[in-house]
Amino acid sequence: MIRVRPVSAARAALTACAVLLLPGSGLAQQRMLTIDEIYDPEQRVDFSGQTPSGLTWLSNTRYLQRERDPASKTTGLLSVDADTGAAELLLDIEALEAALARLPGMSDSAARRAVRAGQFVWNRDHTAMVMDISNDLYYFGVNARDPVGDPRVRRLTRDPAEESIPSFSPDGTLVAFVRDHNLLVVTVDQRREWALTRDGDADLLNGELDWVYQEEIYGRGNFKGYWWSPDSSRLAYLQTDESPVKAFTVIDHLPYRLEVETTDYPKAGDLNPIVRLGVIPAVGGETVWVDLAHYTPTDMLVVSVTWSPDGDNVVFQIQNREQTWLDLNTANAGSGATTRLFQETTPAWVNVNGDPTWLEDGTFLWLSERSGWKHLYHYAADGTLIVQVTDGEWELRTLHGIDEDTDWVYFSGTERSPIGSDVYRVTLDGNQLTRLSEVEGTHRARFSPDFARYLDTWSDIETPPQVRVHAADGTETRVVTENRVTALADYRLSTPQFLQVTARDGFVMEAMMITPPDFDPSRRYPVFQHTYGGPHTQQVRNAWGGSATMFYQLLAQRGIIVWVMDNRTASGKGAVSAWPVYQHFGELELRDIEDGVAWLRQQPYVDGARIGIEGWSYGGFMTSYALTHSDSFVMGIAGGMVSDWRNYDTIFTERFMRTPQSNPEGYRRSSPRFNAADLHGALLLLHGTMDNNVHLQNTLQFVYALQKAGKQFELMLYPSSRHGIRDPDLITHLRHTMLDFILEHLQPADATPTDPTAPR
Repeated sequence: MIRVRPVSAARAALTACAVLLLPGSGLAQQRMLTIDEIYDPEQRVDFSGQTPSGLTWLSNTRYLQRERDPASKTTGLLSVDADTGAAELLLDIEALEAALARLPGMSDSAARRAVRAGQFVWNRDHTAMVMDISNDLYYFGVNARDPVGDPRVRRLTRDPAEESIPSFSPDGTLVAFVRDHNLLVVTVDQRREWALTRDGDADLLNGELDWVYQEEIYGRGNFKGYWWSPDSSRLAYLQTDESPVKAFTVIDHLPYRLEVETTDYPKAGDLNPIVRLGVIPAVGGETVWVDLAHYTPTDMLVVSVTWSPDGDNVVFQIQNREQTWLDLNTANAGSGATTRLFQETTPAWVNVNGDPTWLEDGTFLWLSERSGWKHLYHYAADGTLIVQVTDGEWELRTLHGIDEDTDWVYFSGTERSPIGSDVYRVTLDGNQLTRLSEVEGTHRARFSPDFARYLDTWSDIETPPQVRVHAADGTETRVVTENRVTALADYRLSTPQFLQVTARDGFVMEAMMITPPDFDPSRRYPVFQHTYGGPHTQQVRNAWGGSATMFYQLLAQRGIIVWVMDNRTASGKGAVSAWPVYQHFGELELRDIEDGVAWLRQQPYVDGARIGIEGWSYGGFMTSYALTHSDSFVMGIAGGMVSDWRNYDTIFTERFMRTPQSNPEGYRRSSPRFNAADLHGALLLLHGTMDNNVHLQNTLQFVYALQKAGKQFELMLYPSSRHGIRDPDLITHLRHTMLDFILEHLQPADATPTDPTAPR
């Protein structure tokens, strides 16, 4: 079954207007894409345009905007009036560089590198920032109204050891940071520092997160494991004991002498770090340890920490290691005594959905997937449910907050479409649900502190991001940028189609198809399928896809249909759609993917003997799983793959698979390395040699199994690269390698490659 989504009248009008206004839109002038135009840093064409970045509200009426000058490669930070667009220079980057360079011992190059890296940590009022330069912390007051006066630039620390993860106290007078695995504080006026903890070492981390906690719980790249109280008088912090955790080593092979990097990395079934939660006065003193006696330390994850608005209580969430339940707790900051407000459970695993949002009357808003769909609930302070605020077979994706003067709750969600995102509001009692965004696509909203207006960044599959200001009722008040990318009209691009395909049991799966620009339904075309497939991770989205979509367009120009379809567990249609994957990866995902392939083969314009599949990370796993459990694909490209789920980290893997000790057969059935002898089709393996997330070990284990089974394949490694290949030259090489492999195995017999660089 197939359904074609109609283009809305508003969207059609926008598209027609854009075509009329874009120069060079005549078909005779349009040309074909090349890999170098998409990826090569010297030849790359800007297909996404420029939109303001770093948009942050400074007040109810003004927002911060980062603006980069492409010519000088310098960046300025502007304070912009939301209603008029009038801008004032908040921070002159060159002036900051010059001020830093005047400090004793500071070189011009060190100052320039630090500032242009943009590693600023702001105070709450955006009147000052702290930055890490050459392993010391520096303070910069943005303007003359800085309450601590001139000079505006100060060196806060002087120590050969590295300082990391700094943050201002809410009142702006102190900066906390971590040095040698201990939590310290320094005053911004007198530059006097003191240690809050002294027992830290390589195995005992105070206020900093280890690899698995930052990767899987608190956010990739966020190693901050401490939290200021609202009145700046205390800090809550995690103390992490790494001694039970086994280390993993990756190697940089490029230097003459190998550089070895070791990370504590718990693989599925291994022991996790042991954590405890403490509260310590900002002026120093004894830590009050939160009472966690009713939890087993080796079976406990502290997955969220925050404070109550009055600062009297730490509010934290605890899960068991298999994440089958979640407790919301409070602890008295003075005594550590703990109270459990309630426990979340589901038929499978429980996701962490953020901290409570506190209201002035002491009640709070809470996001839960207990019904199978993420929705909003209003609770009393003691954990008693007052009302479920939103409901239905759609998801509330982002809670923006509540205007307590009007009782309007603002959020983004998927009530209109599972492949888009819209802005909504609803009253606190759950009535008057109203969609504020009009045009279909993906809307990302940032509300002002008083909820009187919001910045909306919108795009769809054909339109690069645009930014507008809206009033609280959704009325557009100002266009910040339409971001018209004229280069798009110079190329012969196809219009992607959104489709729906019904699986054998009736589940409706979302898909996107890009056909060749000169599509002829009487011809038969090969198909290239991109997949990810991981739980609740959509690939079919009505949003601008940047370079990835341009790569799909390049393939379409070469006579290949591009097919992206989300299997049910990756569909974003509620947690209920992901739960069926519980305890067995690959099997259901592949069944859905094959249902999509079966539909493709029913189409008279599809060459069913030439269908290929590609993916990275979980998508690399799905590609290797598909080629070892199915004969549906003539080729596959598996990048950064997991070949054995025993190789991956505890917190991600055990959430969905439980532990290997609890589910040994599920792990074996879900791991492609054990089915290498059943490989069907041509296979290209890609991996970064210093991948510290999905280790190269995965690909090498699969390579060995394939070799032992006498199976031929191709392999391309990227030295010094991590899980994501970041070096622009290596990205270009990777995409050339992919294109060559795709054309070799999928190129239509009657077609001639039009890319002068392919095959290379």
